[in-house]
Amino acid sequence: MANIKSAKKRILVNETKALRNKAIKSKVKTVIKKVDAAVAAGDKDLAKTSLLTAISEIDKATSKGVYHKNTASRKVSRLSKAVNTIA
Repeated sequence: MANIKSAKKRILVNETKALRNKAIKSKVKTVIKKVDAAVAAGDKDLAKTSLLTAISEIDKATSKGVYHKNTASRKVSRLSKAVNTIA
């Protein structure tokens, strides 16, 4: 355990930020699963609406610094590709 006050504060702040990031990542994973489930079911309308929600959540996570912009771009690209493959 740290002895210096600033180091103790850093530990607390890092824990808070880690919990925040974990919640945001969890939400992104959930919306991605919804898109994947819609794609697997072949429901094009649900997949498209879920895709818009997923893109929004991914962009929010990126703007908050949870994901790197290239990671976000890759996730959006893969989801879009999956939705577009539905006949």
